[in-house]
Amino acid sequence: MTGANTFQVSGYGPERSGWTRLLARDSPARRLDWPILLAALALSLIGSVLVYSATRNRTDINQGDPYYFLVRHLLNTGIGFALMISTVWFGHRMLRTAVPLLYGASVFLVLLVLTPLGSTVNGAHSWIVIGGGFSLQPSEFVKVTIILGMAMLLAARVDAGDRQYPDHRTVLQALGLATVPMLIVMLMPDLGSVMVMVVIVLGVLLASGASNRWVFGLIGAGALGAIAVWQLHILDDYQINRFAAFANPELDPAGVGYNTNQARIAIGSGGLTGSGLFQGSQTTGQFVPEQQTDFVFTVAGEELGFVGGGLIILLLGVVLWRACRIALETTELYGTIVAAGIVAWFAFQSFENIGMTLGIMPVTGLPLPFVSYGGSSMFSVWVAVGLLQSIRMQRPLSA
Repeated sequence: MTGANTFQVSGYGPERSGWTRLLARDSPARRLDWPILLAALALSLIGSVLVYSATRNRTDINQGDPYYFLVRHLLNTGIGFALMISTVWFGHRMLRTAVPLLYGASVFLVLLVLTPLGSTVNGAHSWIVIGGGFSLQPSEFVKVTIILGMAMLLAARVDAGDRQYPDHRTVLQALGLATVPMLIVMLMPDLGSVMVMVVIVLGVLLASGASNRWVFGLIGAGALGAIAVWQLHILDDYQINRFAAFANPELDPAGVGYNTNQARIAIGSGGLTGSGLFQGSQTTGQFVPEQQTDFVFTVAGEELGFVGGGLIILLLGVVLWRACRIALETTELYGTIVAAGIVAWFAFQSFENIGMTLGIMPVTGLPLPFVSYGGSSMFSVWVAVGLLQSIRMQRPLSA
């Protein structure tokens, strides 16, 4: 007779051992996408080392503590990881029902930035200072809510079986939903975030199966909008100067072109294997501004060389590859759209951030996902990872 404490280790009975449950095909651990999780963790940990290297000697900003930014970066990573777990626990389908609340909260927060509660950091009036050295950048969370909101609208009738593709009215509603927060962010002005949101919208529309006329129309509208923004002088002078410096790097090498020129010097001096961790002359000499945030890739290029920079790009590629797999393999349009929106977000923001350090893209102040210092950015990208994990875990086992 089998004792009460005896486990059935075959994996088919009602009682299974801890290891059998863990390794079973339907267990949460087996259904996680481990390559994304491990690649994102590796990027965040590499980022912590790069942030420490860039700030350990910066007594003007580290409060006299060389570990000030390192501790905070690790804390942000820990909070982001907890947010990912919470997102997986709630599930992307449950969050689908909370989209109106999340969308309203994100729009409210970006509106607060335009009030006296808003604060200007590095020329961008896009922050809310919380206190204790912490601040919030609501536009980072808008990226998530735009993806969720548009996915909810575009997939509603398709997933219900009423239609094969979203109709024109639904697409128009989804574009209206995205336009409201984008216009508010433009008023800050935060051009970099708006660029990311435009790419997200394009990615979402392509994944939804909407008519290509909408995609081409949106591209044309974006071009006309860019011309209008330029002609109406909506951009601040420093933003216009950044584009001018991108078009002509020699325009003002000691002024507006300084950041890009120093970034290229730092990366170029690294060679194949770099000058060694904490040994970079450009980093130690503090020649590259904002090296812990927007220009964190220059630390990798100088101190870890082509090998270190290539490793970061490879890890970002793993995240994008697995996210694309999730988008293709899910059986519901809602999950496909959410995953595709995240792919568009991560791909463009990574390309823009690394590109501006190499001088092939204009400087826009966008952080490098998982790597750059910054709580709001770290929280939002880990929530996105949680959404990807939820989509993968909640698909049918046969998928």
